[in-house]
Amino acid sequence: MTRVAIQGFRGCFHEQAAREFYSAQIGEMPEIVECATFDDLFKAMNAGRADAAIMAVENTSSGGLLQNLELIRKYHKQIKGEAYLHIHQNLMALPGQTIQDIKEVRTHYMAINQTRRFFEDNCPWIHLVESEDTAKTATDIARGGLMGVGAVASALAAEQNGLVILQPSIETYKENFTRFLVLDDAIEVPKDKVNKSSMCFTLAHKPGALAQILTILSFYEMNLTRIQSLPFPGKKWQYFFYIDICFDNYERYQQALSAIRPLLEDIEIQGEYVSAR
Repeated sequence: MTRVAIQGFRGCFHEQAAREFYSAQIGEMPEIVECATFDDLFKAMNAGRADAAIMAVENTSSGGLLQNLELIRKYHKQIKGEAYLHIHQNLMALPGQTIQDIKEVRTHYMAINQTRRFFEDNCPWIHLVESEDTAKTATDIARGGLMGVGAVASALAAEQNGLVILQPSIETYKENFTRFLVLDDAIEVPKDKVNKSSMCFTLAHKPGALAQILTILSFYEMNLTRIQSLPFPGKKWQYFFYIDICFDNYERYQQALSAIRPLLEDIEIQGEYVSAR
C-alpha cells in the first residue's frame, strides 16, 4: 500500500484526491500520512515516512498556491501525475439537528470564502468562525459531541465522523475545481503516454525575452495551459517562470525544448506526465 502524504487531516479534499487518483491508477486505496504544512509533505518523503505526496496547486475560485510551486523546485521532486477534484462544500453537524438548530459554523477560511453567500442568503443567524482545517473541524465536532455547531467540509469528512449533511454543495460557484499534483517516484510514465510537462526557468532581464520563448513554443504547437512568475531570491528584478504545456507529440516537445534552451539562463523540468483533463 502506497503511503501518501497530504496537507491536512483525514477526510479533507487532499485525501479525497489521493483516493481517486490511486484507486484509478493502481486499483487500491493509499495509506494517508497527515502533515501539518505543505513543507512537511516533502520532509515526510525525505525521512521515509511517506512514499509519495499529493498537493494542491490551484483552484478555479481562489487561484494558485504559489508557494507550492516553489517547494517542488526547492526539493527537486518530480511530478508524476495530476488530479482534478470537483470541490463540493457541505454543511454538516451531529445527527438530530436541523439548520435552524445551528448557531455557529467552524471551517477553514477558504471554505468560508467559497460559501459565504449561502449563509448570508439562507441562514444569516449562523456565526462563521475560522478554523485550522475543514476535516479536523468535523472530527472535533464529532469527538466533542458539539450540538448547535456545524462544519463545512467534504462528504468524506461527514462519512468518517458520523455527521449528517444538512445541506450539500453550498459553494457559491458550482464550477469549483482544485488541481492536485502527484509526487511519486515509483510511478513510471511511458514516453508514448506523456502529453503534459511542468517546468520552471529563468531569463535574462531584457526586453522581449519571455515573448521570444512563447513564440517558439507556439511554433512547435505547444499548448501553454499555465504561466506563473515568482521572484528569484537574492537577484534584483529577476524571476522564475513556472509553466505547464500540453502536446500531442513527444518528439515535437523535445524539439521545442532544444530550441528554447539556448535562450534560457536556467531550466528545470519538474515533471512529464499524463494530463488528467
